[in-house]
Amino acid sequence: MSKAMAAQPASPLSRFWYKWRFHINILLVLIPLGFMPKYFADVALFRGTSGLGERTVGEVPVGPWSITLAEFRAAPPELDGPAGYMKTFTGALCKECISQVKATYLRIGKPRSLRAAGGIFFGSAYRMGATVPLPTRTKTDAELWITMEGWDGSVHQAAVPLEQASPSTVAWLQKHQGGKP
Repeated sequence: MSKAMAAQPASPLSRFWYKWRFHINILLVLIPLGFMPKYFADVALFRGTSGLGERTVGEVPVGPWSITLAEFRAAPPELDGPAGYMKTFTGALCKECISQVKATYLRIGKPRSLRAAGGIFFGSAYRMGATVPLPTRTKTDAELWITMEGWDGSVHQAAVPLEQASPSTVAWLQKHQGGKP
């Protein structure tokens, strides 16, 4: 009563899998390894072991204090939805002024008052970060303004040319705005 079952021919996909399954699985392990150098570079950047950022601007004196400013990523500004284009900077206060500075702000263009001082730096005084919006009509000769407020109520400001602070942003502005000054 038993019937002999005829063996069905293997499909081309099945034959491909049985022939190449070992090699395909090795690829599944090797492909992620190709992305490891970028991953480790990003980890070092976020932890601060590779410095403040990808490009250090330098030490900027702001009144009696100073801040070491760096571009977090040496790349053009990134679109952040309805907020527009944003650029991230990092900074570290000088050791002498850590106990004297209450808040540090960053803005493109001169602030009209302390209430409009721009994006506030967050994080520890040894590694702070601030994201500043790039206004749509930013000129290539704009300045990046740093405002520091002390615990004694004093406010000091300093400006850094945008060309010095972020050459990639100026190049992006020239391309984005069609070379308008």
